[in-house]
Amino acid sequence: MNLNLLIENLTNPALLFFVLGIIAVVLKSDLEIPANSSKFISLYLLFAIGFKGGQELSHEKFTTEIAWSMLFGISISILIPLYTFFVLRRKLSVFDSGAIAAAYGSVSAVTFVTAASYLESQQMALHGHMVAIMALMESPAIIIGLILISLNNKEETNQIKKREVLKHSFTNGSVLLILGSLVIGFLASAKQAEGIKPFTNDLFKGFLAIFLLDMGITSGRKLKSFFSFGWFPFLFALLIPLVNGSLFALLSSFVTHDVANRFIFAILAASASYIAVPAAMKITVPKANPGLFLPMALAVTFPINITVGMPLYFLIVQNT
Repeated sequence: MNLNLLIENLTNPALLFFVLGIIAVVLKSDLEIPANSSKFISLYLLFAIGFKGGQELSHEKFTTEIAWSMLFGISISILIPLYTFFVLRRKLSVFDSGAIAAAYGSVSAVTFVTAASYLESQQMALHGHMVAIMALMESPAIIIGLILISLNNKEETNQIKKREVLKHSFTNGSVLLILGSLVIGFLASAKQAEGIKPFTNDLFKGFLAIFLLDMGITSGRKLKSFFSFGWFPFLFALLIPLVNGSLFALLSSFVTHDVANRFIFAILAASASYIAVPAAMKITVPKANPGLFLPMALAVTFPINITVGMPLYFLIVQNT
């Protein structure tokens, strides 16, 4: 691995703020980001990346490559839950296995946003259609995870409320906001977009740093209880994203040769949802333990992706 690339990513201010959040918890500091502020910042990040993606998309021509890329993205979100579920079932319950499989098949919008910032640091642009692909990948993984639970669940009293999950997977706030912002960015002219550029572009990295500080605090608080489940969930959360990211970084060469797009595909495959999937599972699978799948996605997979993962996936797509 390119050592300079790794060092550059490890000294990124956004990542260091994430580490600061964990340190604050270890030191028992009273540092915290108010819940309303944290929610606003997360909405802002989704809005900004969606709007900028829409602007980029308005300059793109719809091609067969984009069509294949969309199909490839949806395939990723279906395939990952299918094989991770059976790995997880060796040690965990049907409910936990399905919830975790869905989380790892779905995507993390914050990891995606961090990856977009990483591309910018490499003087590369995020293409608009990749934002649409990210949004399209949320729902299939949730649905597959729930189907797997239904097929393997022997308890009739705990059947899945299919109508509720279908509704939630398509009306989830983060999905709706990023898709809506994408459409608005697509419809807005360059002159109109220029008027809000200071908000969508100039403030972005600062808000991202504060949000990752909040993510660090949240992760630090969940680590202690998470380790009570033993080593299997930790090793899964550590290794599976690197396997998924590397595998789909290689496979993405069959649908596109663009380095930026392939890097984003790797990130989408490697990331795990800790917003959309937990919300869906809370409604439909109350027996799934959030004290297990939330720390896996947020406290282990997220930091491994933004430290080791991103330089690794970027190196793979540059050299294959």
